[in-house]
Amino acid sequence: MQLAGQCYNGAMVEIHKVSDKEQWDDYALENGAHPLQLWGWGQLKSQHGWMVDRVFIYDEENLVGAAQLLIRRLPQPLKAFAYVPRGPIMGEGWQPAYLDELAAYVKRHFKAVAVSVEPDSEEFEIPKGWVESRNRILPARTVLLDLTQNDSQLLADMAKKTRQYIRKSSADGVVIRSVKTREELDRCLDIYRETAGRAQFALHDEQYYIDVFNSLQDHSPIFAAYHDNEPVAFLWLAISERTAYELYGGMSELGSDLRANYALKWYAIRKMKEWGLERYDFGGLINDGINTFKLSWAVGDTNLAGTFDKPLSSFYSLWSRGLPGAKKFMQRLRSLFK
Repeated sequence: MQLAGQCYNGAMVEIHKVSDKEQWDDYALENGAHPLQLWGWGQLKSQHGWMVDRVFIYDEENLVGAAQLLIRRLPQPLKAFAYVPRGPIMGEGWQPAYLDELAAYVKRHFKAVAVSVEPDSEEFEIPKGWVESRNRILPARTVLLDLTQNDSQLLADMAKKTRQYIRKSSADGVVIRSVKTREELDRCLDIYRETAGRAQFALHDEQYYIDVFNSLQDHSPIFAAYHDNEPVAFLWLAISERTAYELYGGMSELGSDLRANYALKWYAIRKMKEWGLERYDFGGLINDGINTFKLSWAVGDTNLAGTFDKPLSSFYSLWSRGLPGAKKFMQRLRSLFK
């Protein structure tokens, strides 16, 4: 479907809705999109409280970008919030001004208080009229490994203890396998519930994780560490052509004693290299106890550009400053987005 557009520098920029999964994913994968911009992630979120709209952005006849929009309905007077996780997808010829047409589309169709983008890049040219957001859903700070390096370079960048624990867990009989069946997934979810109980973090209901498994399929590999044929740790990724992104992980008490997460993560990193991916994203740093573990795998952290909003309503200032109810909503989005 072709929708009305605007002129930029004499050229007509238009928004086209996309309803074909293969067409969407082909473009996303060919243009280095983050896994959270793949069709399957939108399909998952559409089953759990979000509306999903996928659009191509054209400059005359040239396809220059795309955005998978997640829309959440809000109480009056806010109406709605639109969000582009780790996007938009910026193809060849992309210009920051194209975001204005995307924002105009969101305003026309969803009456949103704002549209928020979180680019999958370290630098981002902020278009006029856009602002750096007070509210973030995904953390901008993360650990990002360059998988084009060889194994020796990756190992050299780790903390000494990390290299030691990789060797130790491998020597202690930890075996890594891919999780392929629902029964294997259920055993991993048992470990995840155990981990959440120890660390006191919230989980989705079980159906959510089953829906991740079914929606993302080959774009969401799961690896588990076994000891005496019993799973003791697991690591769940979302992947695109270029990027591996950590979604979930956990360990049993025995897995912790065996340091199984070290052999497991190193296996996953090397497997992503083998599959030809270029980046391994640890899923963000949020100042919890896992930060030290994540930072031990690299020389330093990476700061992505951040979160940027286009205000679309006179109520934006109330929304961005934590209108009662809106602040609680943003906190819930952060805790439940993955």
